[in-house]
Amino acid sequence: MARITVVKVGGNELDEPAFLEGLSVAVAGFAGPLVLVHGGGKEISAALDRAGLPVQFVEGLRVTSPEAMAIMQTVVCGTINKRLVAHLVARGARAIGLSGIDLGLLRCVPYRPGGADLGRVGVITSVDVAAIRAMLDLGWLPVFAPVAMGASDGLSYNINADMVAQAIAGALGDTELVFVSNVPGVMLDGQIAARLDAMAVEAAIAGGAISGGMIPKVRAALEALTAGAIAARITNLAGFASGGTRIVGALEDRSGTVSGPTHDQ
Repeated sequence: MARITVVKVGGNELDEPAFLEGLSVAVAGFAGPLVLVHGGGKEISAALDRAGLPVQFVEGLRVTSPEAMAIMQTVVCGTINKRLVAHLVARGARAIGLSGIDLGLLRCVPYRPGGADLGRVGVITSVDVAAIRAMLDLGWLPVFAPVAMGASDGLSYNINADMVAQAIAGALGDTELVFVSNVPGVMLDGQIAARLDAMAVEAAIAGGAISGGMIPKVRAALEALTAGAIAARITNLAGFASGGTRIVGALEDRSGTVSGPTHDQ
């Protein structure tokens, strides 16, 4: 099988028809096996507000009570996931909507950063690689909502979508993880940096060249590399196929390119 691409799309634009159309066209026209992970933050927060439930975040993670989990799961696994799958299928992709609960594809344990009780928030502990690869072998496009099954209690857990994408990319191994953002890539000296390694990223952060909201993006890319991905890219829809900034890890040859075939070579 060719190198797998894992794409993470945030939830803030998934209710916009123009973005959905552009994403669906880009994904349907992409060459090679692909797994898509999406978020849903904006619509989840709106649904919680309508239900009179508090919207609270700790270290960027949504505090999720059992009541909030029920609403979150309905919105992200139902409304958003099926809307996205419908657009992809309409554009010719063999998309299948999933969460980590289906087939027990993603299992997790409660996530307690610094001992904080976030409720039904989890961190992925296992990925059913064989099942995902079987879907890809059939030519299917798995589309994951960020929900997983508790490894010991069987309950549904809210998982940060970046963490889902990192876990899947790391478990599958020979993957490129693409973060589709609202920026074209990492900007250095007014230009998009085509390629950065971990040392260059840390130096740019330390020197202030990478700042603000770009810091969590590049750190998520580095974490994906640590988990087992071969490379990670930060881009927008215009650079979906091969643009943006590629962040590479240790699996490079001496010529400075990532070993093995990639979709932009």
